[in-house]
Amino acid sequence: MLVTDLSAEPTLEEVAEAFAADKFATEACKCVVLEASKGHAVCEFTIEDVHRNGFGAVMGGAIFTLADFTLAIACNIGEAPTVSISNTIEYLSSSRGTKLIAECNVDKSGRKVGFYTVDIKDDLGKSIARMVATCSR
Repeated sequence: MLVTDLSAEPTLEEVAEAFAADKFATEACKCVVLEASKGHAVCEFTIEDVHRNGFGAVMGGAIFTLADFTLAIACNIGEAPTVSISNTIEYLSSSRGTKLIAECNVDKSGRKVGFYTVDIKDDLGKSIARMVATCSR
């Protein structure tokens, strides 16, 4: 199944299958889809050594990958094919938890442009990062 084959109200299994082609997110970073609907998605990964940098903290690139993957799901369900054209991420804190959870919500969805915010927390509830994205359809 391709992302473009998703219905406006897909099951989690359909979403996972459609986004399985995002190999870096799903295989290397091991991102998992927890919730998915038009304009909304929640994904997570369990923090492993592969996610850590030389200081022992979760690498910024791993956090960004989780945010970007979650964004891709939220902005493509029930919409024309959509890609991000601008992303700003702020790293707020280091995690002491065992998982990172990203939640993306649409701020405004237009015919050609969409605006989204992705909040990343750990499983202890601590805010880790926030990404703001502009997407093109």
